[in-house]
Amino acid sequence: MDQLKLKVDQNLYDQIAKEIHSDSSPVGIDAKKTHILILEKLIAIEERLAKLEAKVDGK
Repeated sequence: MDQLKLKVDQNLYDQIAKEIHSDSSPVGIDAKKTHILILEKLIAIEERLAKLEAKVDGK
């Protein structure tokens, strides 16, 4: 199986890295902020999917 290769624009990558960076964390990122951003995106995806499903179902 081929490895998944994510292609992220360097500018977007740098913006995200700057947003989640933390000097006080041993791993270099703010885990709480990172998880909140991930959950926010998942909720947005879930909402978009629900809208698409409603269209397909004719609602």
